[in-house]
Amino acid sequence: MADISRSSVNTLVEEGRVQIDGATIHSRRTVLRLGQELRVDRHPEARRQLPEADPAVSFELVHADPDVIVVDKPAGLVVHPGAGHRTGTLVHGLLARFPELRSVADEVGADPDRPGIVHRLDRGTSGLMVVARTPDSYRSLVQQLGERRVSRRYRVLVLGAVEGESGMVDAPVGRSVGSPTRMAVSRTGKEARTRYRVEQRFARPAPSTLLTAELETGRTHQIRVHLAAIGHPVAGDEVYSQGRALPGALISRPFLHAYSLAFEHPRTGRRVSWESSLPEDLRVQLDGLSS
Repeated sequence: MADISRSSVNTLVEEGRVQIDGATIHSRRTVLRLGQELRVDRHPEARRQLPEADPAVSFELVHADPDVIVVDKPAGLVVHPGAGHRTGTLVHGLLARFPELRSVADEVGADPDRPGIVHRLDRGTSGLMVVARTPDSYRSLVQQLGERRVSRRYRVLVLGAVEGESGMVDAPVGRSVGSPTRMAVSRTGKEARTRYRVEQRFARPAPSTLLTAELETGRTHQIRVHLAAIGHPVAGDEVYSQGRALPGALISRPFLHAYSLAFEHPRTGRRVSWESSLPEDLRVQLDGLSS
């Protein structure tokens, strides 16, 4: 940002081309807090068009009202278009069912590839996501996420016997120096905290532990990076497991499922929540373990 003059920054703000954590700011006096993500659109003429609707994209619709949509994303489905995934994403499927999402990205100044998307799940992660159906809902949910009022809990199977019954990993997460597609615990990364609780322990075919993990922040690959950092990588995670694997593993993706989601409804202010059962592939894997 050093190459942008103060007057140019003021113009960018006035034109709605500056975002903090996905929300467009309109005041030049807005203060950027530690850990927030700043995005500046310096080349609006290069904006991409919205993705095309694709009714062939399959996902489970859990809830829909005039303000929010809750979906249960299957493993293997990419959330939004990006490098190497320009078609067949959750966004393409959402646009087929909810074409009004097209206006949300435009009205709030969000990335046109992410209409209504306020948080994400990795491609290999299954589970619950909330999508904003209106600009007001988008702003409300982004604010709640920023203020950590959205509860997101995961079922996760990790390698090894976790010590104690609960704990928290408090370590900043940033891009890996050696591989830009990977994340890592880094002193220069963004603050990140993950709480976890032991649900069940297994001894065979090798020590493993079923956890409930809860995000206090939502960094890319956060749970996977944090658990690997304490010596207990997610079972099935080929990226962060450093070659470790569960003997006779029956899954071909990380054992990570977003099973619980809660937030304040943008219109009513009432706390709403949903839960999702483990997908069949993860249930089969658990059935193959024993104490």
